[in-house]
Amino acid sequence: MAHDNLFETVKMGTQTLKNRIIMAPLTRLRSVEPSDVPTALASEYYSQRAGSGLVITEATQVSFQAKGYAGAPGVHTKDQITAWKTIVDNVHAKGGKIVVQLWHTGLVSHESVQPDGKAPISASNVDVGVRTSLRDSDNQAIRVDATPPRPATLEEIKQVIADFGQATKNAKEAGFDGVEIHGAHGYLLHQFWVEQTNQRDDEYGGSRENRARLTLDVIDACVDAWDADHVGIRISPLGTFNNVEAGYNEDENIWMIEQINKRGIMYLHLSEPDWAGGTPYSEDFRKRVRAAFDQMIIAAGGYTAEKAEQNVKAGYIDAVAFGRDYIANPDLAERIQKGAPLNEQHPESFYGGGAEGYTDYPFLDQA
Repeated sequence: MAHDNLFETVKMGTQTLKNRIIMAPLTRLRSVEPSDVPTALASEYYSQRAGSGLVITEATQVSFQAKGYAGAPGVHTKDQITAWKTIVDNVHAKGGKIVVQLWHTGLVSHESVQPDGKAPISASNVDVGVRTSLRDSDNQAIRVDATPPRPATLEEIKQVIADFGQATKNAKEAGFDGVEIHGAHGYLLHQFWVEQTNQRDDEYGGSRENRARLTLDVIDACVDAWDADHVGIRISPLGTFNNVEAGYNEDENIWMIEQINKRGIMYLHLSEPDWAGGTPYSEDFRKRVRAAFDQMIIAAGGYTAEKAEQNVKAGYIDAVAFGRDYIANPDLAERIQKGAPLNEQHPESFYGGGAEGYTDYPFLDQA
């Protein structure tokens, strides 16, 4: 058996995962518009991948204001919750575990997908020149310039916090095994943390304590809505994503991880920068992260099975999330275990569309 340590069980809060191979959150943009309800195909897609230790869903909106991409799902209406319950039940029926990734896109949005056609909110009115995805007249994903953002009011910030809390309650109702807060990749929580996009002079701007406040308030709201054993968070502490420059200030990010650790949540999910062309983590930074966080650490970002095995063995991380490899290989864990070849990826069908490039990748026994 190849890569034995990736097939050991691992604790996630009060739960136990059957292996350490995680399906990373992967934006696929196939939900129904404008209701943002996941489709029956999504149920097949996720249940096909239940052989992973944990399935993390694609990023899922906590409100209509949180939306940035046409075709992304939500978990804030009755119909959305009902659709997710079917998906969760099917993953559980195949022996899998599944958490939903909760996000607010902030400035990575467009007025056409915002309530009343308003400009999207961010920490400040800093336009980083980012792009997002809409749908054309043929229902195909197209890239467009995002609408320049406006600063969120204090009332809107309070609503965002409440929306994350309510989405957590909705996830529990749908039967999920937990939630993952999206605090990475230049989306709203990250926009408040980074000085480039946060030029506020109130309690949510300026000092690191103030810039971290929204992320920590959201964690607290989600924990209050469920408990710490069912809440995780994804962060991208170093590098640049969606033109939001997190930079390489290790000390500030270790401080942030220490604040997250105080909440006792079930896991920390690190999105490493090298998959997007950034500088890889140093061994020293990995050691500092491990020392700062007591619960399960998941890492993602251009990992191979060999790199995963090495970092788990070193004790820097407890599990590894694979992204594009899980798009193309519904049975990725089995393939890694058997040392089998992987399917070829088809990037042209990553975003939008139907079954092609979504649920039709072959399993090993079909190859």
